[in-house]
Amino acid sequence: MPESDTASTRERVAVLRRLRDEVRAGDPRATAAQHGKGKLTVRERLELLFDEGSFTELEPLRRHRATGFGLEDRRPYTDGVITGWGTVHGRTVFAFAHDFRIFGGALGEAHAQKIHKLMDRALATGAPLVSLNDGAGARIQEGVSALAGYGGIFERNTRASGVIPQISVMLGPCAGGAAYSPALTDFVFMVRDTSQMFITGPDVVQAVTGEKVSQNGLGGADVHAETSGVAHFAYDDEESCLEEVRYLLSLLPAGNRETPPVVPCDDPPDRRCDALLDLVPLDGNRPYDMRAVIEEIVDDGEHMEIHERWATSVLCTLARLDGHLVGVVANQPLSLAGVLDIESSEKAARFVQFCDAFNIPLVTLVDVPGFLPGVDQEHGGIIRHGAKLLYAYCNATVPRIQLILRKAYGGAYIVMDSHSIGCDLSFAWPTNEIAVMGAEAAANVVFRRQIAAAEDPGTVRGQLVKEYTAELMHPYYAAERGLVDDVIDPALTRQTLIAALEMLRAKHAPLPARKHGNPPT
Repeated sequence: MPESDTASTRERVAVLRRLRDEVRAGDPRATAAQHGKGKLTVRERLELLFDEGSFTELEPLRRHRATGFGLEDRRPYTDGVITGWGTVHGRTVFAFAHDFRIFGGALGEAHAQKIHKLMDRALATGAPLVSLNDGAGARIQEGVSALAGYGGIFERNTRASGVIPQISVMLGPCAGGAAYSPALTDFVFMVRDTSQMFITGPDVVQAVTGEKVSQNGLGGADVHAETSGVAHFAYDDEESCLEEVRYLLSLLPAGNRETPPVVPCDDPPDRRCDALLDLVPLDGNRPYDMRAVIEEIVDDGEHMEIHERWATSVLCTLARLDGHLVGVVANQPLSLAGVLDIESSEKAARFVQFCDAFNIPLVTLVDVPGFLPGVDQEHGGIIRHGAKLLYAYCNATVPRIQLILRKAYGGAYIVMDSHSIGCDLSFAWPTNEIAVMGAEAAANVVFRRQIAAAEDPGTVRGQLVKEYTAELMHPYYAAERGLVDDVIDPALTRQTLIAALEMLRAKHAPLPARKHGNPPT
């Protein structure tokens, strides 16, 4: 190669390097402003999410082509979003991240096209997709082109649903239509004080309704983690938030064509759980913390609870048994005695559907007194919301094991993955009570005339309650009729579940041919 040609190529490479360095650095003033808000820059976030040095950026030199409203003089590289792929714990993950320093992270046509391409690649390769959201919504200067860009994202979110895990991390504002993309994904992470999600902002709310509310009061992390259920996780800072995203990704399969990764386990599969003998009170009216039961059973007591602060009468958590991932659904007697209500039914249904989509076996721990009674529940649609959980379990083809610890009453017993709706195995502790309702209430219905006619109604009622319990609610009644497969020693719970899951690992349960079902909404 002639010397002059070599020099020209080297000069051009040097220019390229300087350009890339400038793009990566960004505007120093905008960076300072971002840090001044207590927020990391987009590239600092990507460094925390991905394994060191593994991120490959796509289209870093992309710029918009819009004209008018001053845009022709403002054509920054990346167009306000960074897209690419890398590894998390050694496995491929795709991500797009808004750069608030450029147009406030607002979405325009070129910005959207970058995201569309990335989402298509993630779906084609069967790898998880993470979005780091810190944007001001649609770019007003680009009008309907920006709105169409959101439509393309929503359509791809829906196509990818149940095919690859989708995780949204809220690290700044997310308003209007932009909030629907995170709502379509599997998990939403939020950071307190710096991230908000709402359809209409505080100013619009005040103008229309007269209600005065702050951004965090309307759509902050705690609101969505405790009240609305929009957010599955909330953290105090970006670093801990992104570390938990990495942990969640380490648990999940890359897509629906794979099973979850198996890890070596030092916790013996045949370990006795003698503490369970004392954790659960025999008296069905006494509360206890179901988390303690879960921690005693699973590997090393570790689990990742989903929606920890919303719909707290049911627990949904990811854990491992002998190194294999399972999804655990459990009633929580510490909250409303563990009843199923509108929100807990919806929470559990969504979790069951996710686990089924991604080949995660289900273990259901039952201690449920029934559905929550009340006018508000009935008018709010407890029938259709409870049916969501019923539908999710009936539709699930992954291995499903039910374990009844104590109470299992009425329709709630059926809905909590009973044999009658298709669980593969049902076990019970010798403390179980499976019945249409509690003995006291049942006696009042069945023997109401005898009680009313008695000279001493209290004594007669007590005797009849004992008779009803002895005949229809003793721990072996369901086992005698094949409604549970075995009554087990609580101390053997861990090894029983592990052995059962090992047997069910080869389960194949095809669904009827259909385009899709029509679940209750």
